[in-house]
Amino acid sequence: MKTSAFVYPWDVNGDPEAPGRLAALGVEQVTLAAAYHSTRALTPRHPRHRVVTAEHAAVLYPVDDRWEGRTPRPYPAGDWAPGDAYGEAAAALAETGLEVHTWVVLAHNSRLGAEHPDTSVVNAYGDRYPWAPCIAQPATRAYLTELAAEAAVRPGARGTELESLGWYGLAHLHAHDKTAGVGLGEAGQYLMSLCFCPACHTGYGEQGLDPRELAHAVRSALEPVWRGAPVGGDAARPSGDGTGGGWAGVVELLGERRADATRAWRDRTARTLQEAAVAAVRAAAPEGFQVLLHADPVSYHCGANAGVDPAHILSVADGVVVPCTGGSGLLAPFAEQGRPDAVLAANFTIVSGMGGSPGTLAEDAGRARDLGASELRLYHAGLASDGDLEAVRSALRGL
Repeated sequence: MKTSAFVYPWDVNGDPEAPGRLAALGVEQVTLAAAYHSTRALTPRHPRHRVVTAEHAAVLYPVDDRWEGRTPRPYPAGDWAPGDAYGEAAAALAETGLEVHTWVVLAHNSRLGAEHPDTSVVNAYGDRYPWAPCIAQPATRAYLTELAAEAAVRPGARGTELESLGWYGLAHLHAHDKTAGVGLGEAGQYLMSLCFCPACHTGYGEQGLDPRELAHAVRSALEPVWRGAPVGGDAARPSGDGTGGGWAGVVELLGERRADATRAWRDRTARTLQEAAVAAVRAAAPEGFQVLLHADPVSYHCGANAGVDPAHILSVADGVVVPCTGGSGLLAPFAEQGRPDAVLAANFTIVSGMGGSPGTLAEDAGRARDLGASELRLYHAGLASDGDLEAVRSALRGL
């Protein structure tokens, strides 16, 4: 199975041993961040630093003149990734024989939301989510599509992985996050992630809904939840696959007509953005350039792994990267599409301190392969300890 490890430019730049160390893991490819959100990251082997603080979402290369006079536009990185940090790292990695693909984070940008609050998702209570650009807004869609094309197709890159190409909602590891006091469950998360900005008001209207009445219905449905009632009346209801479970809870809370209309609007909005972004990347890329999406097979899910319709997305992109830490079940809906040409990459966390299990990687990868995975992704070679990396090396030798 072809295997790629995620890395940041700051894992490589300034550390002449980093490219060889990555190659020695036994991976054929690296997925290198070209546009990334704010983060604080350890660099446990770097000769110059141990902690890198990326203060805001930024592109990690110099932008071209396509952005002149445009708003919104990408933010340059600060001293955590100066100049063409991506290009410098990519060149060093390629010199070792590693294939380099870009890693592009799109609809996840807290600085954009802080400086341009009207771009953000707004919940039924009027609260803005500055980390979550509303992907229904025309200017935001144009920005994300252009950013995808520029950040994905960097010199020498053989492909790209597009993260957060869909809706973001309430669930987000924000700084000093303290939102877990009430168990919202999957249905409650959906309701708290519905957007009520002007663009979404228009969209709900196109689906035959009164957006103000819908917002009132959301607040009314959630009122018992804030007082401790089980979400949807069933605390034991399992997560849904689009046909029951979590979605049944949404229907119970909102009613079938409202629930289906909100999902129709949001699914269409995400699908058309995904189509536009992939098309823009393909138009800018050389022949044979691979385009993958970080994806979840339940279309109403929000987050870095965008909710998608498996049949649709495999007709648009070359494949998907699927979260598999804790189990590979999310691969099945993609494998069931019967697309032998599609890349199904199983993404495993290899950092023990972040919930990963590098010691069981060989067994986990075998189960993923049995469920249809054709490739592996390892998150994250720059963050992992020496012990974690040694476990990965051992596992990859056995595959």
